[in-house]
Amino acid sequence: MPGPVLTITSVMTCPHGGQVSIAPGSARVSVLGQPVATMADQYLIAGCPFQVPIGTGTKPQPCIRIQYTVPATRVTSMGQPLVLATSTGLCLSAEQIPQGAPIPVTIQPRVIAT
Repeated sequence: MPGPVLTITSVMTCPHGGQVSIAPGSARVSVLGQPVATMADQYLIAGCPFQVPIGTGTKPQPCIRIQYTVPATRVTSMGQPLVLATSTGLCLSAEQIPQGAPIPVTIQPRVIAT
């Protein structure tokens, strides 16, 4: 599905409001002066407040990273598929439990890929 290309300055959150930061694996290709996001990058989440009920209390179960499963199919950078705002991904807890999809908040609108 076509969508705007994510860059390392794209603002995203987890479903619970945690902030996503993108650690680039390669800064060779850029859009508007910012390196594009690829499948080789690490998508880390900080500040997720999510907790699950356990008995009479709760257990912290914050999102800590994003795993993308469906990147761009036709556009790559250094052999790695680009990640789009419309790419399918899952926010995961430390126990690798899926917590929901990431939410793009601010993205560059100029470059669209498939």
